[in-house]
Amino acid sequence: MTDMTQPVTPRKTRIRWSALADHAVLILGSLFMLIPLLVVLQTTTTTDIDTIKHGPQLVLGDQFGENLNKAMFKASGFSGENTGTSMLMNSMILGLGFALGKIVIGMMAAYALVYFRLRFATLAFWLIFTTLLLPLEVRILPSYEIAQKMGLLNTYTGLIVPLIASATATFFFRQYFRSVPEELVEAARIDGAGPVKFFVDILVPLSQTMIAAMFIIMFVFGWNQYLWPTMITTEESMYTLVRGIKQITQDLEGTNIPEYGRANMLALIAILPPVAVVIFFQSWFVKGLTESDK
Repeated sequence: MTDMTQPVTPRKTRIRWSALADHAVLILGSLFMLIPLLVVLQTTTTTDIDTIKHGPQLVLGDQFGENLNKAMFKASGFSGENTGTSMLMNSMILGLGFALGKIVIGMMAAYALVYFRLRFATLAFWLIFTTLLLPLEVRILPSYEIAQKMGLLNTYTGLIVPLIASATATFFFRQYFRSVPEELVEAARIDGAGPVKFFVDILVPLSQTMIAAMFIIMFVFGWNQYLWPTMITTEESMYTLVRGIKQITQDLEGTNIPEYGRANMLALIAILPPVAVVIFFQSWFVKGLTESDK
């Protein structure tokens, strides 16, 4: 029989230094990204005079509601029409227009390149793909001249349509469509499904995860646009949120007290929609870029 009176030796816990180092790097990286946002948040809770006197502090103030009200409903500029609410609506229209338009055009272009026997389909694809080498700044003046001649300045059409074509969406949807089994295409033909029916009833439902992934990319791209809205909009009622924040900071370069609380509040508001879209479509985004089985 074993001696039950012998003391039990406690097991030593081994420290996994590699895991500890990984977590330390993640925590430091998170703090590096979050600290600037926390500083911006703190300046939205204090008065502009306190921010000028003391700079960013560790204590939250009681001016958050006041700064939020000024950011959303107080107008700046000369016309009095560019409130935070109107700029938020313009940015939302721009982001959704960019995302939906680029997805539709990208899917249609990829569908034509993959499923139609075009003589120069490969050449057309590479011509589309090479447009990725041309940044917006290279072609912005010709695009602006065409938009101006067509009377598209200060319109949502002018904000969205000239930049709606997307080589990125075309490339990803082309690769996705090429992975669809040929048996599925043959079965659709036997059932009498035409090109439009096959596209709408089969390819679009199969592409839901890829559509979600492209929606995130294109929405954030459209939401963060600054150069094109700056050129295409001259009326303050058409300013987007990113454009309006820049105007407020420019207006502060005078003898007036800088409205740090209002400007930083608009900056925080500008972050929220892209973050909400990424969080909502996160799982679909990962599946859309990684899965290959249909």
